Amino acid sequence: MAVTRAFIGLGSNLGDSVALVRRAAAMLRGLGELVAVSSLYRTAPWGKTDQPAFVNAVAALDTHFEARALLRALHEIEHRLGREESHERWGPRPIDLDILLFGDQRIDEAGLTVPHLRLRERAFALVPLAEIAPQYAAMRDALSASDRAGVQPIG
Repeated sequence: MAVTRAFIGLGSNLGDSVALVRRAAAMLRGLGELVAVSSLYRTAPWGKTDQPAFVNAVAALDTHFEARALLRALHEIEHRLGREESHERWGPRPIDLDILLFGDQRIDEAGLTVPHLRLRERAFALVPLAEIAPQYAAMRDALSASDRAGVQPIG
């Protein structure tokens, strides 16, 4: 069975966000080999700005799962950590897990787009991604300095 390196974005802005992101990262071990986890970053909300700041990170996971099965497993982790189904786009949530990249695959299906649809616009994903995968530093560096400055490492 083939192994694929997936990069997973982790975010939280409800409850103990630091603990939730760390717990979610630890739970990824059940889905493959957790290769790396970035530092934690505090970031302003994106899209819907009238909500608390987020804690974000990115994890590198070597997995045997296919992309769709991995997405289902990530949704199960979200559910186990208290995320309820919401139809509010970009709203507050205790945990959010997104497949940012899945090997070199390009996927455009209902409910699953890889690379993540707005990855190139999101400093909160690109800064931690480039930390653990320097090959994506050029994407991070293409963001404006003000966008990158909004992503602050957590002590």
